[in-house]
Amino acid sequence: MEKLKSEETSGVLPPSPPNLPPAVEPAQLIEPPKRVAICRPGTGKSGRRINLITNHFRVSVNVPDAVFFQYNVSIKSGDNYTVEGKGVGRKVMDRLYQIYYSEMEGKQFAYDGEKTMYTVGALPQNKYEFTVVLDEVAAKRNGSPSLTESHSETGFKRTKRSFQSKTFNVEISFAAKIPIRPIVLALNGLEVDRTGDTLRVIDIILRQQAAKRGCLLVRQSFFHDDVRNFVDVGGGVTACRGFHSSFRTTQSGLSLNMDVSSTMILTPGPVLNFILTNQNLKDPRQIDWGRAKKMLKNLRVKTRHNNMEFKITGMSEKACNQQYFPLKMRREDGTEETVEITVYDYFVNNRKIELSSSAYMPCLDVGKSKRPNYLPLELCSLVSLQRYTKALSSMQRASLVEKSRQKPQERIQTVTDAIRKYCYDDDPMLKACGISIEKQLTAVEGRVLNAPKLEVGNSEDCIPRNGRWNFNQKRLFDPVNIGKWAVVNFSARCDTSYLCRELINCGRNKGIHIERPHSLIEEDPQCRRYSPVVRVEKMFELLRDKLPSEPEFLLCVLPERKNCDLYGPWKKKNLHEVGIVTQCISPTKINDQYLTNVLLKINSKLGGINSLLSCEKALPRLKDIPTMILGMDVSHGTPGQSDMPSIAAVVGSRSWPLLSRYRASVRTQSPKVEMIDSLFKLLPNGKDDGIMRELLLDFYDSSKGRKPEQIIIFRDGVSESQFNQVLNIELEQIIKALELLGVSNLPKFTLIVAQKNHHTKLFQPNDPNNVPPGTVVDTRIVHPRNYDFYMCAQSGMIGTSRPAHYHVLLDEIGFSPDDLQNLVHSLSYVYQRSTTAISIVAPVCYAHLAAAQMGQFIKFEDLSSDSSSSHGITSAVPVNVPELPRLHYNVRTSMFFC
Repeated sequence: MEKLKSEETSGVLPPSPPNLPPAVEPAQLIEPPKRVAICRPGTGKSGRRINLITNHFRVSVNVPDAVFFQYNVSIKSGDNYTVEGKGVGRKVMDRLYQIYYSEMEGKQFAYDGEKTMYTVGALPQNKYEFTVVLDEVAAKRNGSPSLTESHSETGFKRTKRSFQSKTFNVEISFAAKIPIRPIVLALNGLEVDRTGDTLRVIDIILRQQAAKRGCLLVRQSFFHDDVRNFVDVGGGVTACRGFHSSFRTTQSGLSLNMDVSSTMILTPGPVLNFILTNQNLKDPRQIDWGRAKKMLKNLRVKTRHNNMEFKITGMSEKACNQQYFPLKMRREDGTEETVEITVYDYFVNNRKIELSSSAYMPCLDVGKSKRPNYLPLELCSLVSLQRYTKALSSMQRASLVEKSRQKPQERIQTVTDAIRKYCYDDDPMLKACGISIEKQLTAVEGRVLNAPKLEVGNSEDCIPRNGRWNFNQKRLFDPVNIGKWAVVNFSARCDTSYLCRELINCGRNKGIHIERPHSLIEEDPQCRRYSPVVRVEKMFELLRDKLPSEPEFLLCVLPERKNCDLYGPWKKKNLHEVGIVTQCISPTKINDQYLTNVLLKINSKLGGINSLLSCEKALPRLKDIPTMILGMDVSHGTPGQSDMPSIAAVVGSRSWPLLSRYRASVRTQSPKVEMIDSLFKLLPNGKDDGIMRELLLDFYDSSKGRKPEQIIIFRDGVSESQFNQVLNIELEQIIKALELLGVSNLPKFTLIVAQKNHHTKLFQPNDPNNVPPGTVVDTRIVHPRNYDFYMCAQSGMIGTSRPAHYHVLLDEIGFSPDDLQNLVHSLSYVYQRSTTAISIVAPVCYAHLAAAQMGQFIKFEDLSSDSSSSHGITSAVPVNVPELPRLHYNVRTSMFFC
């Protein structure tokens, strides 16, 4: 790596790597040994002891020799089409059990809603073929305008509703045995491969229980149709509160993890009310019917006049009182004639149903493309528990957070009430394998780690209290000087002169010397009607006219705080094209606290340091050995946009032995792919254009020519099923990048997965407050074999705190449990944007911020429109992933993401 010194700062491409060895014959290839997650080396001892309870319920397994039998299930309709819908599948299987109870010797089964069922013990035969008939009311004989009507002496009269029977052919065939014993072995700390299979079967049993109660099932959560669980978040969207339940193997035995969960559904009720709320209107005459049609397609409605359900396939082109359709009528002499009649007249005159508001509105079409079936809007209501899978707006998210939060004791009560209410012990399949569930939360002992001491300006110590600190009467540790800068205002209502004066005064108190801005530039009001990209270009034309040369910093005032469409083009212009550090703000109240938070970001972006761990240069195992810390994350597209590229971001520490400075490297990759594929990217010319090369060279340049001898990796966003891929694919890419740089002695690695998307909560018994910041748990509820622990570093002021769940997959460095937990705790205090301890280590947060910000660089309208036509289902056709624009040379080593 010495020969590559300063290649980044020189602005030239790195020299070609040394000649590669000749190709190795296939017979000589030796596959590297597969890495596996390490075992727990022990538990931590440091910190103050604290008694806690957690939302895990102990599960007893009294028949350890029981065996689940797995059967493949194939359901086909009478015309030989495979049934895909879970709802239909469950109805068929429920009916099958009723009819063929004796053939199956009364053996209960758990059906996953798709292609698999499970029993405790074997069925009498390995293969069955059954015929099941479901009786359902015909959808077309429903009083809608596509019906045939008869006419007698008394006038029009509806024919009797007919019933249709549908036949299904069901094949059941034996697939595998899944014993319960692996769980028992795993609980004793033995490494067992098939515990996941057994736990999945038990989870399916619980899901089947919820399905029979009419719940909406979303992965491992279930939601009841109960208005007491509904919370309106605006825009026709409702948060439905339910429960997550999953079985886990822990040190203290098998446990059921039960937690409150929420999912978004469309607000049930009259369709017209939904449309008005969704479009934020009061007057139906202002409805955008094109938007309404797109929103309503494929939703289910129930009709008021005959209490039947339909799926919306479209809307009529004309209003209800102008939309004609052919109606067959029978004369008194028995002959038929076809007349054209409007939907409005049909319902009002023929059906004698009063319509008060639908006459001048389109109708809902619930028929097929060649045979429409029209219903007046006011007769239709949205069915409950229909999931809303699109991204929430910032207002909806804020409303959801505010209305769905629960204090710790309230959450405890909700969960314990649920475990008693659902009587899982009474399930016949759980009884058959001797599974019983306790009704009280599991007690666990935790420890509260001491908060690390911070150092701020003038070598002054700052001791966090309850996970918080401030800069009142304090200076930043390493403040920058801001000389040449300007303010641009995109038509926001803001007194920029007052803003600048207050910012300069606040900066002076924090040690940042800020000159007066060179210019305050207001957007031309005529530009507001232009597209965001054009508005940004026009603003830069004004900048060039008013500034003699490029500034070192730009403060940008935006008209909206969240989701402003100017943000992405502005960031791309500055960070990619011209290389200027920029800070976007949208102030509502300008005070010292607000300006201090803004200055923390500005100082970090311009190369300063706000606060430093007092022990930063003296941490065990890090102070004497050059150590690089990585934070890795992948950000995926918003729901409903299945073809939007994923954004992979990695941040790497620089200027060893500091732990507070990071550089980011970001790439696009295929949609919904979680494994990062660009850590090492070999080009046809033999050069590496991957993320790791960029970060390794920067570490070398910023650390006085020292190579990293230790690398600590924090990986966010992966599930337990992907741990092996992180160990054997991503880590292997990092090693390849090192080898191509000529590193012969590989550094030691410590690899830790950080998870926030889990359902374990920690509580203090008989205390209304959240657990104190620094709480760590590494016994009882952790994995019986693997090395994991829970840590709640943050101070939870609102709602119930969620601890981070850390999984140590590899530790070649050899940290003791105490040293590793204290390091993780300390890294929650180096987040430069904040004066609070954060819930997960700072490198992971930085990676998430970098992915989110650079994801704004690319506009995905074309891809999004393609994906919408496929209704959110990922296409099998390979997607051409656009490459992410690289950062400008001037800003690529900055903490632009702060």
